[in-house]
Amino acid sequence: MENEFELVHRVKFIKQACSGKKVLHLGCTDYPYTEKALENNMLLHLEIQKVAERLYGFDFDQKGIDILEQAGVKNLYRADLEKLEQVSLKETFDVIIAGEMIEHLSNPGLFLRGIQRFMHAQTNLVITTINAYSALRFFIYGLRGRGGKNEPVHPDHVAYYSYKTLSLVLERENLQVKKFLFYDIGAEHRQFNRRIFNFVNDVSVKFSPQLCDGVIAVCGLSKSE
Repeated sequence: MENEFELVHRVKFIKQACSGKKVLHLGCTDYPYTEKALENNMLLHLEIQKVAERLYGFDFDQKGIDILEQAGVKNLYRADLEKLEQVSLKETFDVIIAGEMIEHLSNPGLFLRGIQRFMHAQTNLVITTINAYSALRFFIYGLRGRGGKNEPVHPDHVAYYSYKTLSLVLERENLQVKKFLFYDIGAEHRQFNRRIFNFVNDVSVKFSPQLCDGVIAVCGLSKSE
């Protein structure tokens, strides 16, 4: 495995991975935050569009797709990521970006099996997700009290992943991890955090990078496939 446990900036890493490539971006609308992200120039899909040779997007939220199409974005498809066999598109891609979405899925195995129809032997599937061992989230959770009920978690998240758990679920679906990395809080989010939260994160990550905000797995089809 190359460059194991390197600490990177998530958006920069994704853009570098997509540069000059034919790319599929999953969860591309970031709905219901699509309009806000467009207004603040923070929509990842548009950042990828700047560097990719060709870009396609999948999302299940039709309202988000409509907003992006009205903004001039093309090659968008409505897709249930757990039922990708229903998507009419017949293409394969150099890079597939699954950014901050696997933790939303009730059945990640269905997604990981389904996405393989869009992969060829050299495709890089880039999965990013929040880190199960994020020191910042432990810190916030410890402050909130209420008997442990008030967690710092997105209301639509159903799972946390780590190096071990994410690698295992990929292996079970015949995907091979080529590179595993950690990502820190990006500048686009730091400006909205309390200073104490950024401070706690920075001290923790300096002590131990694996306590950072999120993880990245770059994987491909297993050689046996």
